[in-house]
Amino acid sequence: MKIVVTGTRGIPNVMGGVETHCEELFPRIAEKGEDVTVIRRSNYVSDGMTEWKGVRLVTLPSPKKKSFEAIIHTFRAINKAKKLGADILHIHAIGPALLVPYAKMRGMNVVFTHHGPDYDRDKWGFAAKTILKLGEIMGCMFADEVIVISDVIKNLIARKYGRTEHVHLIYNGVPRPDICDYPEYFEELGIEKGKYILGMCRFVPEKNLHHLVEAFASLMRKENLGMKLVLAGDTDFEDGYSRGLKEMARKNDVVLTGFIKGRKLHSLLTNCRCYCLPSSHEGLPIALLEAMSYKVPVVVSDIPANMEVGLPKENYFPCGDVKALAEKLHEVMSKPLVSVDYDMGKYDWDKIAREVDDVYRSFL
Repeated sequence: MKIVVTGTRGIPNVMGGVETHCEELFPRIAEKGEDVTVIRRSNYVSDGMTEWKGVRLVTLPSPKKKSFEAIIHTFRAINKAKKLGADILHIHAIGPALLVPYAKMRGMNVVFTHHGPDYDRDKWGFAAKTILKLGEIMGCMFADEVIVISDVIKNLIARKYGRTEHVHLIYNGVPRPDICDYPEYFEELGIEKGKYILGMCRFVPEKNLHHLVEAFASLMRKENLGMKLVLAGDTDFEDGYSRGLKEMARKNDVVLTGFIKGRKLHSLLTNCRCYCLPSSHEGLPIALLEAMSYKVPVVVSDIPANMEVGLPKENYFPCGDVKALAEKLHEVMSKPLVSVDYDMGKYDWDKIAREVDDVYRSFL
């Protein structure tokens, strides 16, 4: 089968949850003998590659304004998929899903993966939120097969749209951890093993990294625990929030790594005292699952997507409560470094790839 994928900014090494999802999933689908093409956005890739790990790569231009980027690129991607003779078009995320009916009009079989209600993200204004809600409706009502990454999303579309048939719960996954040290990098950052809290995500409002900086700074003002806060990540579009967060971080001696992958990121995950995700919106956070795969303690907000992971009660704090977050961080920093065994069985990418491929083969 010829499968064409759109809705992602691109692979490999592009920041974002959907991008990490696609980077892990589609090489495994290609290994199963499927002909997979991922259509990328020109703003995010400059590697010149046309193939990666058995996946064909097609790069199409996209506007640089975030309000129009996804929808215009998806329109171009659908037309390209038709020219490529796609048997299945796989659309990721609710913004691009706005054009599911157009793909159906062009005679294609459509799979839609719902990664979360993006209209809840703080960065969007009223008009954008309205378009995203309409995209969710189009994807859920008109796609042939719908994949959801959590029970929260499955229940949401059943309640809102009555869609229960041809809906597949297939979780996000996490690769096997690459346990490693990188002393030179730690020296460059000015941190020590086991003596830092790690925040790892994009610099957007709904991740609430400003709450993490505020909570950590309040602890450091009270007592010197010999700890650092490390924020690994950046933003796609520099804006007032990301600039303000970086300035806030610098004023409070927070370590900013920028967007990193590979050995640098793996060494930070291997050796952190804990990982913290204080977000107000998630689908099923890959970054959290990745931290769990490294067996580190985690402190996360009590939003439904994080609760679905099923951590012990003491790992959660009320979303938006900076004082409660500070108390949780203090508990972790006051205890010896521990290794935590989490049940990661349902987050296995090989299993997930088999389940997605079964969805594709249902068209046969």
